[in-house]
Amino acid sequence: MLVGLDRVTFAYDGAPVLEGVCIDVARGDFVGVVGPSGSGKTTLLRVLVGAVRPSAGEARRSAGVRIGYVPQVETVNWNFPVTVRDVVLMARTHRWVPWASSEERAEVAAVLERLGIGELRDRHIRALSGGQQQRVFIARALLGRPDLLLLDEPTAGVDVRTRHDVLHLLSELNRDGLAIVLTTHDLNGVAAHLPRIVCLNVEVIASGTPADVLTPSVLERTYGARLEVLEHGGMRVVVEPNGDDDSPVIELPRRRA
Repeated sequence: MLVGLDRVTFAYDGAPVLEGVCIDVARGDFVGVVGPSGSGKTTLLRVLVGAVRPSAGEARRSAGVRIGYVPQVETVNWNFPVTVRDVVLMARTHRWVPWASSEERAEVAAVLERLGIGELRDRHIRALSGGQQQRVFIARALLGRPDLLLLDEPTAGVDVRTRHDVLHLLSELNRDGLAIVLTTHDLNGVAAHLPRIVCLNVEVIASGTPADVLTPSVLERTYGARLEVLEHGGMRVVVEPNGDDDSPVIELPRRRA
């Protein structure tokens, strides 16, 4: 096990955001955490990374485990005057000098090439597409050579093709041995790419394979609304009641306060 939560509860101003949550992440895992807005997904990542401490329960971490964290892209100030290479080099937390060594520049170049954006290293981050911006922040997280990568809504705000490109990239990183946990509203994306899904709404509603978890009863308990689940090409496809199967399930009401 790399990290785990044992009956973790976390509250803001006395209101529980997470309650009795249990989850373990082992080497090589690829886990998607889904649930409506306000269900505790971001807080779950913050507890896993150690940014906040649980109100109750225990957050465990194996000795020496390295964790990379990719925040929601929409929280970034895109007017800040930095290049792609500058953003990735911000991962250097152990150096006091402002300039990068030749070894660090070579490592950044290698990470950017691995993610398919090596030619963008001198471009301003404001000039990138949504998918390219996401790859830059993944590159920054990878510079620390993590054992576990945590991503908060990595496919938010991008088109369908870009969502699948990002998930394909993460699948490749996972096949190389990197454990990954991501939060998302994109149910159909995780159904197609991820072997394990956790449905969260303050507490863990269900955890397992897409076939086990993406069922009408589990999704209704998670989102508070009845959703259709179809079989297409051997995969589960979730559609909203209006029949729009191209958009992920978002902004449905929380199951409880």
